[in-house]
Amino acid sequence: MVVLIILLVVAIILLWAVSSYNSLVKLRNKGDEAEAGIDAHLKERADLIPNLVETVKGYAVHEEETLDSVIKARNRASSLEGAERIKAEGELSGALNNLFAVAENYPDLKANQNFIDLQEELARLEATLANARKYYNAVVREYNDRIMVFPSSLIASLFHFGKRNYIEINEIDRERVSVRF
Repeated sequence: MVVLIILLVVAIILLWAVSSYNSLVKLRNKGDEAEAGIDAHLKERADLIPNLVETVKGYAVHEEETLDSVIKARNRASSLEGAERIKAEGELSGALNNLFAVAENYPDLKANQNFIDLQEELARLEATLANARKYYNAVVREYNDRIMVFPSSLIASLFHFGKRNYIEINEIDRERVSVRF
C-alpha cells in the first residue's frame, strides 16, 4: 500500500513536471511566433517605404536630405537584429514623421492619390505593428511570469528557460516631432 502511494505521488510529480515543461515550450514558441510576425510587418513596411519616397521625390525635389535620411534609416533597420533593430526601427519612424511633415509643404503632393494611398497603407501597417508589439509583450509577460513563479520556476531553471525582453519604446519615439520649414 505504501509503495502504491509513493508511485502515485511520483506519477503526479512527473505529470506536473511534463505539463510545466510543455507549457513553457509552448509559451516560448508563441513568443518566437510573435517576434516573427513583427519581423514580417517590418519587412512589409520596409518594402513600402521606397514607393513612398519615390512618390514624394517627384514633388519635393528640394527635400533630398529628408528623403535620404528615410532611405538610410530603412536600410539600417533592415540590416540589424534584436534590440539594435528595435532602436533603428524607432529612428525610421522618426524619419517617416519628418517625411510627412515635409509633404505638408506640397499641396499637389498631398492631393496625389498615390501618395494618399501609400500614406494610408503605412498608417495601417503602423497600427498593425503596434498591435503585434502589444501581443508580443503580452506573450513575453506570460512566459516570464511562468518561469519566475514557483513551482514552474523549478522546471524553468532545470531546463534553462531564460527571461525574454519586452519591446520598449525608445526615447526618440517618446519625444514630440518638431516640424521646421
